[in-house]
Amino acid sequence: EHKTGSGRLYFGEGRNWRSFCQHNVLHSNSQIRRAHCWFPCIDSATQRCPFDLEFTVSTDLVAVSNGDLLYQVLSKEDPPRKTYVYKLSTPVSAQWISLVVGPFEVLPDKNGISVSHMCLSSTLSKLDNTISFFHDAYSCYEDYLAASFPFGLYKQIFLPSEMVVSPTSFGASTCIFSADILNDEKVIDQIIGTRIKLAYALARQWFGIYTSAEEPNDDWLLDGLAGFLTDLFIKRYLGNNEARYRRFKANCTVCQFDVSGATALGSPDASTDLYGTQTLGSYGKIRSLKAVAVLQTLEKQMGPDSFRKILQMIVASTRASRTLSTKEFRHLANKIGNLERPFLKEFFPRWIESCGCPIMRLGISYNKRRNLVELAVSRGCTAKADPGSDSHVNGDIQEGATGWPGMMSVRVHETDGVYDHPILPMAGEALQVVELQCHSKLAAKRFQKTKKGSKPDGSDDNVDASTQENRTSMDSPLLWIRVDPEMEYLAEIHFHQPIQMWINQLEKDKDVISQSQAIAVLEKLPQLSFAVINALNNFLNDTKAFWRVRVEAAYALAVTASEETDLAGLLHLVKFYKSRRFDTDIGLPRPNDFHDIPEYFVLEAIPHAVALVRSSDKSSPRQAIEFILQLLKYNDNNGNVYSDVYWLAAMVQAIGEVEFGQQGIGLLSSLLKRIDRLLQFDNFMPGYNGVLTVSCIRALARIAERVSSSICLDRICELIAPFRSMDKPWKVRIEASRVLLDLELHHKGLDAALLLFLKYTDEERSLRG
Repeated sequence: EHKTGSGRLYFGEGRNWRSFCQHNVLHSNSQIRRAHCWFPCIDSATQRCPFDLEFTVSTDLVAVSNGDLLYQVLSKEDPPRKTYVYKLSTPVSAQWISLVVGPFEVLPDKNGISVSHMCLSSTLSKLDNTISFFHDAYSCYEDYLAASFPFGLYKQIFLPSEMVVSPTSFGASTCIFSADILNDEKVIDQIIGTRIKLAYALARQWFGIYTSAEEPNDDWLLDGLAGFLTDLFIKRYLGNNEARYRRFKANCTVCQFDVSGATALGSPDASTDLYGTQTLGSYGKIRSLKAVAVLQTLEKQMGPDSFRKILQMIVASTRASRTLSTKEFRHLANKIGNLERPFLKEFFPRWIESCGCPIMRLGISYNKRRNLVELAVSRGCTAKADPGSDSHVNGDIQEGATGWPGMMSVRVHETDGVYDHPILPMAGEALQVVELQCHSKLAAKRFQKTKKGSKPDGSDDNVDASTQENRTSMDSPLLWIRVDPEMEYLAEIHFHQPIQMWINQLEKDKDVISQSQAIAVLEKLPQLSFAVINALNNFLNDTKAFWRVRVEAAYALAVTASEETDLAGLLHLVKFYKSRRFDTDIGLPRPNDFHDIPEYFVLEAIPHAVALVRSSDKSSPRQAIEFILQLLKYNDNNGNVYSDVYWLAAMVQAIGEVEFGQQGIGLLSSLLKRIDRLLQFDNFMPGYNGVLTVSCIRALARIAERVSSSICLDRICELIAPFRSMDKPWKVRIEASRVLLDLELHHKGLDAALLLFLKYTDEERSLRG
C-alpha cells in the first residue's frame, strides 16, 4: 500500500506490494507526463524547483532517488523500517524525479569519482566489469566543460530487462538501465555499445537535466549537445576512426530520412501541442542524429576552442539561468564563436527551422590543354515541398531548396600532392560548373603528338570521366577526388569519377570515410572487373585498415560475387577465412582464439557475408552452404579466454540468410539438426543472456518462411513453442512469441495472428498492467 501526505510517499508491505513491485523491486520511469502518476506535482517541463524527498522502505531494501542522501533513519516499529532522506538543490522539472527501491548491491566507483553503481546480486560480477571504464567518461566531460559534475553523487541502477519500461530512464543524478547492457569480461561484442550508452546517459545529466530547454522547440539543442559530448568521449577513448565512422553513418541515415516536417529540429510546427512526443520513435532518433550533425557543423565553422568555450559558459555554476534557448545559443555563436550575423541569419532558419538536407550530385571532366578539372554540380534537397501546404517548414524549403549557407571544400589528390579547393558554394544555381586548377603536370612527351581533328580551343582534349576509366593515371595527373573530406556539412553527396580513381581512393586513402565511400560505389557498379574484386579483397586482407570498413569490404565481395566472375567474391571470402582460422594440415578450423579483437569482428562477419552470395537463379551456391555448415560442425572454443556465444550466433544468423535452391536443399536437414543441437545445448546449459537461443529461433523462423513447401511448419512451431515457457529468460520468451506470431501471419493471415497475439499478452506476465 502507499499513502501520501505532506508531499511525501510511503511504500510499505501491504497485500499489493508484490504485485506492484515485481521481485521486490519498484521503480519509476521518465516517460513523458508520467511523474504526476506517482507523486503530486505540476508535471510540466517548464516548471522547475528543488526537491526534498523522503522514502520509507523495509530494512532489507535500498531506496535510491535524486540529489544527495542526507541521512537514513531507522524506525522503532515492528518490523523496523528505514527512511532515506534526499535533497536535490538544483531546480529540475518533475519529469526528472525518480525512485528505485530494491535489494540492491551497491558498488562505489573504484577511481575516486562520485559515482555509485547498483544492481541485483545476480548481475554483480558483470556490473564490476562493465563500469571499469566509467571514470574515463566522467573525467572527460569534467575536463572538457571545466566544471564538476552538477549533482554531487551520480547513481546508475541496472534492473532486469522484464522490469523496465524502456532500456534507459533518466533522472536528476540518477539513471535506470536494463541489465542487458551489462557485459561479462569474456564477451567481446557488447563492450563498445555499452560504453557509448553509459557515456550518453552521463552526458544527458549535463545537457537535458541540469541545463534544460527553455521551450519545447529548444529540446533539439540539449539533445544535440549531449550527443556532441558523447562523440567527444568516443573520439578520445574509442578512437578517431570509430568516431568518424559512426558520425558518417549517422549523417547518411539523416539524409535518407530527413524528408518531411517531422524532422525539423526547432520549428514550432514540429513541436506545438506535441508535448515532447516529437522526440519519440524513429523520427525522434533522426532528430537526435541531425541535432548532433548541425552542432558539429557549427563547431567546424567557429573552431573547436570557441565552441568549447560556449559549452563551458552554458554549464558554468555562475550562470544565472539553468535553461537554454536556441536564441541564446545563436547569440553565443555570434559573440563567442565570431560567426557573422548574415551567416547565422541564414544558418538557423535553414538547418533548425526547416527540414531536409542538401543533395549534391557532382561529376568531373579533366581538360588536358588547360590542366584543370571541370566539376559539374547539381544541387537539390532531400525534402520536397508540398505545393498545397502553407506550413512554415515547407515554405522555407520552397524558398531555399537549392541553398544552404557555407562553402564546401573539394580535395584533389594529384600525382605531386594533395590540394584543397574551398570553392564549392552550398547555395547557388541548381546547375553549375566549377573549375579546379591542377598543380601537377603530365610529362611533356604526352603532348608531342596532336590528336587528329582536334579543335584550336582544346575542347576535344577534355577527358570525360565516364569514358576514361582505367586510363586515369595515363591521361591526367588526378589520382582521386573527394568532396567535403572533413565532413563539415550534413549533405547527401553523389560523386562520379572513373573506376580507377575509386580503386585508388580505396587503396591509398587512409581516412575511414573515404574508404567506405569507395566501397559503396564499387559494389554497385553495373559491370564488375577483376580489378575491382581484387581491390576489395586486398582491402579485406589489410590488417592495418579499420575493422568496420573491412567488414564492409567483405559484404561488398559477397554482393559482387556472380557467375560472370566465376563467384570470385565467394572464393576470396572463403580463402580469407581459411587463411586465418583453418589448420592447413588437416583442412579444418582450429580452436577459437579471439585475442586479436579487430580480426575477431572481421572474421565473425564472414559467414554472414558468404550466406548473402547468390547464384544466377538467386539461390545460395552449394559451396557457400557447405562452408557455413562446416564452421558450425567444427566450432571449438576449448582453451579460448573469450566466450563464443556471439560468434556462434553469427553463424546461426548466417543460416537464416541462406536461399535454398535445388542444389542446396539437400543440406537443409543437416542445418536444422545443427540448430536443434545448439538449442538443446543452450537449454541444458543456459548461455549468455539467451543470445544463442534467440539467434536459433530467428533462423528457424526465417527458414520456415522461405522453404515452407519443403518442411512442415507445424514441426518448426513445435520446436519453438517450448521457449515461451515462463521459466525461460524474458528475451527468449519474447522472441519466441514474436516469431510464432510472424509465422501465424505469414501462413494463416492477420485475423489468426491477432487472436494469437491476444492469447500471448494474457499469458506473458511482464505485459500485464
